Amino acid sequence: MVIRVEVEKRMSSRAGQFELRVAFSSRDRCVVLFGPSGSGKTLTLQSIAGLVTPDAGKIALNGQVLFDSQNGINVPSRHRNIGYVFQDYALFPHLTVMDNVGFGLRRTWHRGLSREDRRQIMEFLGIFEISQLAGSFPADISGGQKQRVALARALIRKPDLLLLAEPFSALDTLLRRRLREELVKIRHTFDLPMVMVTHDPEDIRVFAETLVVYEAGRVRESRHFLMDNGIDLEEVLLA
Repeated sequence: MVIRVEVEKRMSSRAGQFELRVAFSSRDRCVVLFGPSGSGKTLTLQSIAGLVTPDAGKIALNGQVLFDSQNGINVPSRHRNIGYVFQDYALFPHLTVMDNVGFGLRRTWHRGLSREDRRQIMEFLGIFEISQLAGSFPADISGGQKQRVALARALIRKPDLLLLAEPFSALDTLLRRRLREELVKIRHTFDLPMVMVTHDPEDIRVFAETLVVYEAGRVRESRHFLMDNGIDLEEVLLA
């Protein structure tokens, strides 16, 4: 993966104004955006996905320009071929697990799932070991199962990049550890590059190849990061 992000975005709310002004690039397969809540990590992720339009800057993935304010380029999110797993998973409560996973295969709002669509969905449910939940609704499944459904939905269209917003924050410690291990296996199965937002140092230990440290809407540090290259994680985070 080759990703380059340079974005500026000003947001206003009752709490005041927030200005995001960040820049980083990476050739690694997994980029982790780390920092406290409110530092601009998720806003960056939404900008990459096309869910938020920056005020200025440029975003490019594998040589394709997704956003360029100077040249008037802003590829719609549906055409970026990027999978996104939201922090709360954002499953449709009125749809079954099968229909949630198959939602990304629909060409129009009113088009139903074809027999081939259903075959492909069941194949994905099998990969994620949730075939037995095909007819269940989100309210009837556990947090870990919801995450698997959200991952299956994001991956079924074979995206070029997977974006993960705090993927383990809603889970208890034991489940968090197990699902980290599962995500590692999924990465190897799909050979998929990803950008993850987190404020948990353990996610850095498990996933980070490029680490981008955020602070108050800015990138404090960006570096190639592997656990076997002698970098002291605590020293980086406390710098």
